[in-house]
Amino acid sequence: MREALLYEKLSGARVKCNVCQWRCVVGPGKYGVCRMRQNVDGVLYSLNYGLASSVAVDPIEKKPLFHFYPGSSVFSLGSWGCNFHCDGCQNWQIACTDVSSLDGSRSISPQQSVDAAKRSSCSGISWTYNEPAIWFEYTLDSAKLAKKNGLYTVYVTNGYITEEALDAIGPYLDGYRVDIKGFSDKLYKDLARISKWRGILEVAERAKCKWDMHVEVVTNVIPSMNDDDEQLRGIANWIKEKLGELTPWHITRFYPQHQMEHIPPTPLSSLEHA
Repeated sequence: MREALLYEKLSGARVKCNVCQWRCVVGPGKYGVCRMRQNVDGVLYSLNYGLASSVAVDPIEKKPLFHFYPGSSVFSLGSWGCNFHCDGCQNWQIACTDVSSLDGSRSISPQQSVDAAKRSSCSGISWTYNEPAIWFEYTLDSAKLAKKNGLYTVYVTNGYITEEALDAIGPYLDGYRVDIKGFSDKLYKDLARISKWRGILEVAERAKCKWDMHVEVVTNVIPSMNDDDEQLRGIANWIKEKLGELTPWHITRFYPQHQMEHIPPTPLSSLEHA
């Protein structure tokens, strides 16, 4: 365990976490929405510091990032847990879990991750597979060390990080690949149980404009949920107006997963239309 950053102590031994936009108020002995932050006697702890679910060397295009160090290899790490609970999560085995998954996890320190990246001839490090903000303290320490060693750094994120957390890691983060799952209250509520989703847009704009990160956007097009023209136009117009018309927008195909196995794969015609 590692004491968390960016939290407030409240009355009654409660704490308020300010890493993601849930801003969970957590009672003694309880966990945040991500299930990886626990209040122990009025102190908030990160339970998954340095504990990896997945470690791999990937092409940067797999993130996907197509206009950021093209052709390079990136050392990719994922942990456990998520602050979204998406019905169609493609990595649900590591995202939709709790502290029981931490037993037997691979432990990798920030220094070990940097050393492994260099041994593998990688140009950078990416925190991916699950939501990296859930791993905030670890990714921050790792990003600082990576920059000292001449490696680029990437968040592959659902974008629900807070502005203050982004500002803490901003000086050390180069790439920001953000999911924009749709462009309506109904979509985010139905798919991810999120109601205040527009903060995702604001933080992505902050990553681009305040911290000069390279931003690319991904939308997984799901039949009958976010494949309508109103949402697709909304995303496209937001990208053009707020991130710039040269910002890559990746349109990806939904495949039945997790609790959405009843929905068929996205027709290729829907992707072409998008």
